[in-house]
Amino acid sequence: MLNSLDIDKPPAATRVVVAMSGGVDSSVVAGLMAEQGYDVVGVTLQLYDHGAAIHRKGACCAGQDIHDARRVAESLGIPHYVLDYEERFRKAVIDRFAQSYADGETPIPCIDCNRHVKFTDLLETARDLGADALATGHYVSSRPGVHGRRALYQPVDADRDQSYFLFATTPAQLDLLRFPLGTMTKPETREHARRFGLAIADKADSQDICFVPTGRYTSIVEKLKPEAAEAGDIVHVDGRVLGRHEGVMRFTVGQRRGIGIAAQEPLYVVGLDAGRRHVIVGPREALAIHAVTLRDFNWLGDAALAEGETLACFAKVRSTRPPRPARLRLVDGEVEIVLLDGEDGVAPGQACVLYDGADGMARVLGGGFIRRRQAPDLRRTETTLQAMI
Repeated sequence: MLNSLDIDKPPAATRVVVAMSGGVDSSVVAGLMAEQGYDVVGVTLQLYDHGAAIHRKGACCAGQDIHDARRVAESLGIPHYVLDYEERFRKAVIDRFAQSYADGETPIPCIDCNRHVKFTDLLETARDLGADALATGHYVSSRPGVHGRRALYQPVDADRDQSYFLFATTPAQLDLLRFPLGTMTKPETREHARRFGLAIADKADSQDICFVPTGRYTSIVEKLKPEAAEAGDIVHVDGRVLGRHEGVMRFTVGQRRGIGIAAQEPLYVVGLDAGRRHVIVGPREALAIHAVTLRDFNWLGDAALAEGETLACFAKVRSTRPPRPARLRLVDGEVEIVLLDGEDGVAPGQACVLYDGADGMARVLGGGFIRRRQAPDLRRTETTLQAMI
């Protein structure tokens, strides 16, 4: 008989490594696993030099969070280890973050952390510890699918849905991962924390990028990639030079405020040409995109994609936007997503995540990072914007 984690062992014989960040969610996961009789081991990752962030509210994995995770483990009576992953995190997340901004992209470091650190390095550590499962506090669900592989789904609590940040999780990783909070809401999670008597039951959720304790990401990018702070021109889509800027890293596609130029019409950042140090601006309609080409594509569907195949799906181009009707096409080995209703403010470096439905507990079909964008009618744009997208 399968246990609550879909493993064919009694709980007492099932070792579960819990990734404990020091927050409410992962702490409750550890509590639930211990309560159900599993052999639980708590692991917390030290990801960066947290000296400057100890008193920074809203930043995860800082010194206070490590202390909180240790206290929770003690109160639950489970072993707890702190692993130094600073070097791995710097190379896989922080350096990539800075390079992405230097390239004129809009990075999502949480996705890189999940796919390169938590679900790769930590997963291997869990296996070394003899784990049958690695459990996390993410609000997402997984359950057995066809061919014996697990499938990934949106959680019950739509307001906490973290599936967008987990699209890069591979089928092999899903086989070992478990997400116990996928079937409950955040208020229910906090009630469990109070029931377990955890001191962090009312702790605020993490909001900031964990390795940016000051909230100013530009200081990190400028330190690691000083070329991203080099001045350049602000160029209209019609080719006119409108002014100067102090580094492409200070801009993102879709931005309206803080461009630093006066104009009779509202202007938006519609593209970044890092090579020429150009910030390209234009009217709102110049933001419209109807298709994107993806890199680092990860497919979680049941059947392999075939060249020339077109698949109906729903695409999410930002974590705060709902999935919209789309078509997936595999052309010359590249994955192209046609956005049937169009989107605006779509930036290279962001993720495009695919689902089999528009709402509810839809299945995650996969996704990738946006490499190129295509406007609805390139003929209406100027040469500069065509070069960008």
